[in-house]
Amino acid sequence: MSAMSQHYERVESTRVGVGLRHEHYNEALTQTSHSVDFLEIHAENFFAEGGMIPPFLEAIAEYYPLSIHGTAMGLGSASGVDSRYLKRFCELVNRVNPILVSDHACFTWGQVGNQRLHAGDLLPITYNRASLDILVDNIDRVQQALGRQLLIENIVSYVDQRSDPMHEAEFLAAAATLTGCGLLVDLNNVLVNGRNFHAHNLAQYATTWLKTLPSGAVKEIHLAGSSEVQPGELVVDDHSQPVSHACWALYQQAIHMFPGAATLIEWDNQLPTWERLQEEAGTARFILAQTLMEAMS
Repeated sequence: MSAMSQHYERVESTRVGVGLRHEHYNEALTQTSHSVDFLEIHAENFFAEGGMIPPFLEAIAEYYPLSIHGTAMGLGSASGVDSRYLKRFCELVNRVNPILVSDHACFTWGQVGNQRLHAGDLLPITYNRASLDILVDNIDRVQQALGRQLLIENIVSYVDQRSDPMHEAEFLAAAATLTGCGLLVDLNNVLVNGRNFHAHNLAQYATTWLKTLPSGAVKEIHLAGSSEVQPGELVVDDHSQPVSHACWALYQQAIHMFPGAATLIEWDNQLPTWERLQEEAGTARFILAQTLMEAMS
């Protein structure tokens, strides 16, 4: 096979998808597009066994491959992943047979007396050996239950973690090495943390962050945008804007480092039209193809 043929094969095998939100359910079923290769669903929205959820999943799966993204697993929780939650998560995975399964490297579950409570948010964990051991144990348990690889995603932390014993990317790389899990790299999360705590050397921080990861472990890339703030204000990861120029630029670097990773456009608040969301996926596809073409020339 020629080098150019290998290039085109790589582009064709690299998927570009969008996050599916309920405002777009009807359009996703009736207005399919070649710009979207797969849809990501949030697991917790599809746990129901009755009503319209099962037939909708069946219908949408006829048009698109699906990925399942968890937001409540709490892989960094010292009290472990809730058994009832994990059972429902596994049932959904078995029902959908997704192309990718993912959740976050964060803390959500806690124990108060005899009651297990969920924080309702993605809370940061300390990047040290004790937290790594907890994360590894929970990932191992989940992967055994799923019978497949789980991807773990970096989160936005609104506290300064520069004094932690390990850097975030180093921590995630170690988890991937110890468990065989994959990594989901959210580039906007990298940039938000960088703008909040490494603004003086943001470009270097983001590039070094990506270079720390084992390239073969990165299976998916998330792209998003956040609302602009005044200088000195904390940037919030609200997923309410188009992918930022800085995120597109970092994406080009990430393509070189992780050429086989799937790409997903995230847009959760101030949702655009379905057509506008597909345009963002089309931009990602263009940048992906152009960047890989340049790499082969």
